[in-house]
Amino acid sequence: PLVIGKNENFCVVASDITPILKYTKEVIFLDEGETVSVGGTVDFVGLKDSVEKRIFHISWSERDAEKGGYKHFMLKEIMEEPEVLKNAMAGRMKGSKVEFEELKGWEDFLSNVEKVKMIACGTSHHAGMLFKYFIEDLIQIEVETDVASEMRYRKTKVDDETLFIAISQSGETADTLETVRKIKEKGGRVLSLCNVLGSTLTRESDRTIFLNAGPEISVASTKAYVAQVVVLLLLGVELARIKGKNIPAGFLDDLQDIHARFEEILENSNLIRDTAREFVKFRNFMYIGRWMGYPSALEGALKLKEISYTNATAYPAGELKHGPIALLDEDFPVFAIVPTDRMKEKMLNNIMEVKARKAKVVGVVTEGDDEVFRLLDHTLKIPKVHEYLYPLVMAPVLQLFAYFIADERGLDVDKPRNLAKSVTVE
Repeated sequence: PLVIGKNENFCVVASDITPILKYTKEVIFLDEGETVSVGGTVDFVGLKDSVEKRIFHISWSERDAEKGGYKHFMLKEIMEEPEVLKNAMAGRMKGSKVEFEELKGWEDFLSNVEKVKMIACGTSHHAGMLFKYFIEDLIQIEVETDVASEMRYRKTKVDDETLFIAISQSGETADTLETVRKIKEKGGRVLSLCNVLGSTLTRESDRTIFLNAGPEISVASTKAYVAQVVVLLLLGVELARIKGKNIPAGFLDDLQDIHARFEEILENSNLIRDTAREFVKFRNFMYIGRWMGYPSALEGALKLKEISYTNATAYPAGELKHGPIALLDEDFPVFAIVPTDRMKEKMLNNIMEVKARKAKVVGVVTEGDDEVFRLLDHTLKIPKVHEYLYPLVMAPVLQLFAYFIADERGLDVDKPRNLAKSVTVE
């Protein structure tokens, strides 16, 4: 990607919006095959002729791209999550009513959708997996998830009853973009969730819902993931309304106040830090969960893996006896996702199996659930909410646990080795 920043006196050329913010808020994005000549004037040339380009105004401030007194961008971005939630929901949730201006005119199409296919990579893929569990339970339509790096090489069926949802923080993820182009060539309709105005994904999708999370500098995605999950939950509510399905009692009330639950968790981050210190010496970790806890286990393991270089794996807890449990002993701890939801009793059985192998167990647990507290070696508490919302409220806990382990090891949390913020090549 190439971005041109322009003010009255000069132009700035960069591969991203963030470094341009200190000079100008007016930017222009180049499309595939275009070139730009920057001199006394700025001239854009397409494959054949000169082209007119739209100027985008970026609302982010330079201060948004600074650490603001925090040790790392990652910690700052986690601490911003309550505000991110409010921004992501602003104008889209009014009382108990959910509405997306971005979807106006699509009501007939969405009412006929019988299948949803998610296009995403990494953390965005995990958000898509949560959407699958949520939608299949809420309105009983099939949702297919696959990483874009695989999906782009499959023969994907496209029809008028299928909605494709592409998720990317940057809007420049190579495999996601190539998959979207393949779907568009076949006449498919693509809705994108993105955080960056004017990015390639937003320009190539039929419709875009912006995350409104502000610039995310740290390589490991945190606040953008939270924004993705809450926007997907709102999208699910909108699809349920269009299809005439009921929303479970208490869900929307809890969702409205979700930022306050995040504030409670972040105010007690020192407790997460103290627990994380108990696990700094371990070089292996296994995350386990069931139902909506499984994508959370995958995301927790990814965070620990990418910033602390721990060999962290994740499995559906019901698969332990199909191989993974062979790894466990006193040197291979387990992180259990065990909120008070419909799968709690099954998770308790899995935890007892793990403890029988002498593995230490730390778990995310609903506050006040003494039955689970007694079983675990260490507990990380989350507030009681509707079961659909547990993956959301546990996100900062998983992120901070990984952050504190990496920080205790003296690692560069914001720029982990071998990784880039946006994966723009295959």
